[in-house]
Amino acid sequence: MAPTTKDASEMPRQFPKLNISEVDEHVRLLAEKVFAKVLREEDSKDALSLFTVPEDCPIGQKEAKERELQKELAEQQSVETAKRKKSFKMIRSQSLSLQIPSQEWKAPSANPVLSPTTPVLQSGFLPVQVPYDVPEFQRVSISGDYCAGVTVDDYEQAAKSLVKALLIREKYSRLAYHRFPRTTSQYLCTTSKHNVNLFPDFHSPPDENEDPYNLDDAPDNLDYVIKIKGGIPFVYDNKEMMELNEPRSLPYPDLETYTLDLSHVLALIADGPTKTYCHRRLNFLESKFSLHEMLNEMSEFKELKSNPHRDFYNVRKVDTHIHAAACMNQKHLLRFIKHTYQTEPDRIVAEKKGKKMTLKQVFESLHMDPYDLTVDSLDVHAGRQTFHRFDKFNSKYNPVGASELRDLYLKTENYIGGEYFARMVKEVARELEESKYQYTEPRLSIYGRSPDEWLNLAKWFIKHKVYSPNMRWIIQVPRIYDIFRTKNILPSFGKMLENIFVPLFEATINPKDHKELHLFLKYVTGFDSVDDESKHSGHMFSDKSLNPDLWTSEKNPPYSYYLYYMYVNIMLLNNLRKERGMCTFLFRPHCGEAGSITHLVSAFLTADNISHGLLLKKSPVLQYLYYLAQIPIAMSPLSNNSLFLEYSKNPLREFLHKGLHVSLSTDDPMQFHYTKEALMEEYAIAAQVWKLSTCDLCEIARNSVLQSGLSNKEKQKFLGLNYCKEGPEGNDIRKTNVAQIRMAFRYETLCNELSLLSDAMRTEEISTLSK
Repeated sequence: MAPTTKDASEMPRQFPKLNISEVDEHVRLLAEKVFAKVLREEDSKDALSLFTVPEDCPIGQKEAKERELQKELAEQQSVETAKRKKSFKMIRSQSLSLQIPSQEWKAPSANPVLSPTTPVLQSGFLPVQVPYDVPEFQRVSISGDYCAGVTVDDYEQAAKSLVKALLIREKYSRLAYHRFPRTTSQYLCTTSKHNVNLFPDFHSPPDENEDPYNLDDAPDNLDYVIKIKGGIPFVYDNKEMMELNEPRSLPYPDLETYTLDLSHVLALIADGPTKTYCHRRLNFLESKFSLHEMLNEMSEFKELKSNPHRDFYNVRKVDTHIHAAACMNQKHLLRFIKHTYQTEPDRIVAEKKGKKMTLKQVFESLHMDPYDLTVDSLDVHAGRQTFHRFDKFNSKYNPVGASELRDLYLKTENYIGGEYFARMVKEVARELEESKYQYTEPRLSIYGRSPDEWLNLAKWFIKHKVYSPNMRWIIQVPRIYDIFRTKNILPSFGKMLENIFVPLFEATINPKDHKELHLFLKYVTGFDSVDDESKHSGHMFSDKSLNPDLWTSEKNPPYSYYLYYMYVNIMLLNNLRKERGMCTFLFRPHCGEAGSITHLVSAFLTADNISHGLLLKKSPVLQYLYYLAQIPIAMSPLSNNSLFLEYSKNPLREFLHKGLHVSLSTDDPMQFHYTKEALMEEYAIAAQVWKLSTCDLCEIARNSVLQSGLSNKEKQKFLGLNYCKEGPEGNDIRKTNVAQIRMAFRYETLCNELSLLSDAMRTEEISTLSK
């Protein structure tokens, strides 16, 4: 890659830089209004009024309907609008005629089957064959005026804004080697002429006869030099280039471009016509699935019954969101504590004020006898007392309320080198391997207090041989800079970023000098950002925000600030690792569990997938965008039930019906679950409470494998060789136990929604040409 030539202080970008003059004044003001309202009313119900549609307020509904009626009456008087509406009807009728299955497929007649490989307008308007065998099932088709109930101006405005938001998401995904659905990308090509086919790289598991801890296969070192300035890593070919200030040409979005892109999506979620359009489409999606279920439930069940060998119990499932420190249930932890006390009471396990202590002395100092401990006295389970009390929930990580026991049993860095924690994790892994069909992605913490954290974690992993074929690791970064700054552990936020990411760049550039870390990173698939989202920041993130080196106050940076700088570092690291043929990482933050709706906007730009996503229920625009972009969401209803949202109000079932890409996860089995198989407990309760069918459960399980950091080789084995293709073509029912009818329904529904947007954009093009 060539070094920069124009401006040595900046690295070239793979997309045009934006500046404030290019942004519509209305968009900018609306975005500022959103941010200001969120800052003022973050903890009140009014904070969401900007983003929701007044469903439960009769007066609001009546006023909204009256406004829409006035706009429609005004439109009827407009000759120009009538022409545009007629043009759209013509396009839509041609589009539908193209998308009706031909007779040779033996599908129900006069039903739209949409294909992303089929342009909506073609010369001669000849029928084009759908590239997969269409299963025979009862489809729901809607004919007539597609603009009914929405004015043409509002419809075109909403479509244009949604397409722009999707293009922004695609841009950020492409730069970071995150995933973006092919179907959506192909429909965007009808307006953007830009195609992308990039996937993250995950390390394949070693073969049975291979050593997973082999340190001798590290690639050669390079002479590159890494330096972080203002929270941004700059990579130089050598020291001479660094002195000349000429970095390598790795792409990154600068802060101004990012905040302008963020402003567009912020303005979009508060835009009235777009909110109304998205609200109507989401209601339609839910109703359409209800009809599909009523008409085809038995057909789907027949498909599953005729599928040999495979059922819900032996399809692969991945726990896509779980914290390593709570990956065992409370009974497992209690049993382990008692076992260690019985077998090694005289072992030196801690040091306090220069005095070494045996395990027996540790318990004596706490005035307790492990023999008398029960799961109740252990007190690690969350209950009603933790609801909306994240501080109380965090204290549940301390067995018997004693931080000494947490340090001894649930930490990787302590006097015994994290041995007890490693042994418990390995016991959990052994149970997963015995079950054969369950996988998990535990989170391990890197705090950013010291650059040595990475090496210590890698040594812990190798020394205690924690590798398991049923586990992939994710690194979580707690958003607790303010605590470290208050204690004078860190001088600035920039130093925290440096401690987190510089060791990774050094291990990528010189793997032979960092063999342990290079090996550990093979089994790491992503990064997470964690903490209590309901904490109020009080800072409005913008291009005027201080850079991390200058952020020296004891206040914590806002959520969007954390996400931007983590994304930039991960993106640059991925580009460098891709260049070296190494595995890349996904950004998978906790998002939308509580706090501001703007968190979901930041994640829409920067994250590959998110955990929780509950607040999507409050914003129809964001929910519809997450659907169109098929952004994976790992949901944990049992966790939410104890912390933020009652189980019956959890939107998982609603999201699943609408077609959002959701999976089930456990979050913290130690706090929320009772059985040895926490993930199966999660599925079982969801199935009972929401009356989910076998096809529903297997669809969620398939989603979890797709969302996960399992390698391409493993996904081909678990989902089928064509799993990368979308729709029925990418589904192997013999492996997933998901009915082809369900896959066809999901695919055709998504294509239909995308075609509505592309048709609206095309109508605008035709109107422009006719003028």
